[in-house]
Amino acid sequence: MKLCILLLLFIMGTLSCEDMSDKVFLFPGPSATAHVILKPEIKKSLKNITICLRSYTELTREYCLFSMATPGVDNAFLILTKSPNVIMYALQEDRTFRIDPEALAWKHTCGTWDSNTGVMQLWVNGKLYPRKVAKKGSIIGDEASIILGQDQDTFGGGFDAGQSFVGEIGDVHMWDYTLTPDEIKGVMSGHVKGNHINWNSLYYDIKGNVLVQPKLYCKSWECASSTVKESIVG
Repeated sequence: MKLCILLLLFIMGTLSCEDMSDKVFLFPGPSATAHVILKPEIKKSLKNITICLRSYTELTREYCLFSMATPGVDNAFLILTKSPNVIMYALQEDRTFRIDPEALAWKHTCGTWDSNTGVMQLWVNGKLYPRKVAKKGSIIGDEASIILGQDQDTFGGGFDAGQSFVGEIGDVHMWDYTLTPDEIKGVMSGHVKGNHINWNSLYYDIKGNVLVQPKLYCKSWECASSTVKESIVG
């Protein structure tokens, strides 16, 4: 934690650096301002990308989980849910994945894009949906704005409350390469961590009404508060 604070002082300005392994971001209500800014550990252009996160929401309308924008490209990489579909964007080009209807529960979502082939993958709760192809041979620039809970219509802003996320987001990890199926399983079990954004050493800045709350510990997707963690895992 001391090293994290030192790095924060020297390179990350006012951003918090924190081990979020036992916490989540709670977005209490619809908003055109509430969001979380994430900063990667290394600034670089991306030819490949994987983003994984968990979410919990009662929303039935359209909402945005993850938004990456670069100057002039608002949808550099985007994960948008519009039931019963998940829409993924790579450099403005969108592909729609029709997913299974699910009961109200935590959902683990992973999206990948490989520039060499253009192949996009969507994994939801460990299930791979039919692959799509978009923007083969393109590159996401290194000047990136990465945001949870809002869809960027301009670089770092242009939010619409009608697309805002309401609920909980946790376990956000990002890689500068495409994960294999075995690695996706490892992410779900908590054994594989991001090399570009790591939830266990997360640089973030909260804007608007977003709360950091204790994570719920789950066994077989049945959850209880962290105060009874030992009885669950024992």
